[in-house]
Formats: sequence, C-alpha cells, structure tokens
Amino acid sequence: MKRILSLALTGLAVAGTLVLGAPAASAAIQPVRTATATATATAGTAVTAAAASTGTASAARPAALAPLASPGPKGPTGPGKDSVTIDLNGVGGKPSQSIVLMLGLTVLSVAPAILLLCTSFTKIFVVLSITRNALGLANVPPNQVLAGLAIFISLFIMGPVASDVNDKAIQPYLKGEKSVSQAVEAGTPAVREFLTKHTRKDDLALFTKIADQPKPANADAVPMTTLIPAFVLSELRAAFIIGFVIYVPFLIIDLVISAALMSMGMMMLPPVTVAMPFKLLLFVLVNGWGLIVTSLVGSYQ
Repeated sequence: MKRILSLALTGLAVAGTLVLGAPAASAAIQPVRTATATATATAGTAVTAAAASTGTASAARPAALAPLASPGPKGPTGPGKDSVTIDLNGVGGKPSQSIVLMLGLTVLSVAPAILLLCTSFTKIFVVLSITRNALGLANVPPNQVLAGLAIFISLFIMGPVASDVNDKAIQPYLKGEKSVSQAVEAGTPAVREFLTKHTRKDDLALFTKIADQPKPANADAVPMTTLIPAFVLSELRAAFIIGFVIYVPFLIIDLVISAALMSMGMMMLPPVTVAMPFKLLLFVLVNGWGLIVTSLVGSYQ
C-alpha cells in the first residue's frame, strides 16, 4: 500500500512538472521524496524489529525445549592391585573333588605316554610283535591282544614300584597330608630307581652329551629328561636282542623246508606256506609263549 501511495505521489509530481514547470515541480517533488524516504525507513525499522523478535523467540525456543544434560559413561579405570591366587588344597587341607577329578583326567590323558616311556611296556610289546613276525603270522594275534598282554605283564613287573608310589605319594595327597609338589617329590625316587637300574650307562652318556650337560656326579643327579629317553633306548636294544634269539629257530625251519622243496623239484610251492605248520607245532611243543613271558619278567628281577 505504501509503495502504491509513493508511486501515485511521484506520478502527480511528474504531472505537475509538465504543467507548472521545473521550479514548481522540484518544490513539489521534495516533500514527496521526504515522505517516501520517511515511509521506507519506518517500514525497514518495523521489519528489523520483527526479525529481531523472531530470532529471539527462535533462540529461546530450542533453549527451552533442550533436554537436561546427562553425564556420559565413564571410561575404564586402570589396573588395580588385586591378585588372583589358586589353591589346590580344599577345606581342612584336603584336595577338593574338582581338583581330584581334573588331576584324574589329566593323568588319563597322558597315561599312554607314561606307560610307554616309564615302564616295561615298550620292550614287552616289541618282543611279542617280533615273535608274531617270526612265526609268519601277519595279523594273528592282533595288536589289541598283544597290547593287552603287554599291559598285564607290565603290571606284574611294575607292581612294587606302583605300590611304593601309592603309599608315599598318592594316598598322603588324597588324605590332605601332602600338597601336589610334595607328592610328586615323594613318588619320584621309586620311579627313578627303576629307570636307573635298567638303563645302560652308554645310553645315559649319549643323551647327556646330546643335551650338552655336564657329567652327573651320581644317579640322583641325572635329570628325568635325560633318564627317560636313555631308558627307552636301552629297552629297545634289549628287545631286539631277544627278538634275534627268537628268530633263529624259525629261520632254521625255513631253510630246511626250502632245501627239501628244492630237492624234490617243488620250486613253485612257497616255502613259507609249508613251513608255517612246523613253526606253530614247534612253538606249541616248547611252550613258546610261557618261555617268552618268563624270560621277560625275569629280565627285570
């Protein structure tokens, strides 16, 4: 509306100029310009005031609607001075059932290695396997039968050692009289004595040299990591010697049968097939299994 009014006044001023002349038009235009400028300034002031009030209201509205500031999550603290301790003994000094169960499972998991390396099982199983091969039988008796027989023979041989370990280490630990480390220290001498008794000095010297260790002063100074492999090597050597002695009679039977077949011209008949019944007959007549078992047990006494 104000712009229309100003345009109308300007048009009247121009018309007056054309009618009255330049001096009068100038005098007429001056009040019109002044009025127009005044109206424009008034409108600008009003717009500025309205914008200022709108900005103030907009700034105040978010401040009023903003939620209250909540504390953020705290970061992790540094390591404390607390420590964790594990006690293998239960109430009253006796081991708890969970510890006994865990140790039992651990022993069962490493039992094959202990049976193979620290007992007479290795030599017995090797001798029985060589005997089966000398008879010419590939899978009879099967390995399960030979392993079971070797385990029972090992129990007879290792009976005194096992009883000593049970009395001095296992039972006191189960009663709470000794800790785990004390039980291990109490049971080690019996096993060490058995291993040392059946280990050759040459094998001990060999593994001591391989380990680059000084010469031990006595048998008790030999570490178990050197004593156990030396014992296994001695057992294998003894088993091969026994196997050679067992093989010789059956080898003689093979030679005799081969010579007889060659003399009769039966070259196409396998000597092994003909010699097997004679081998079995000889082995049964001399009670071969009994002699072998008796010799194996006697070699540890």
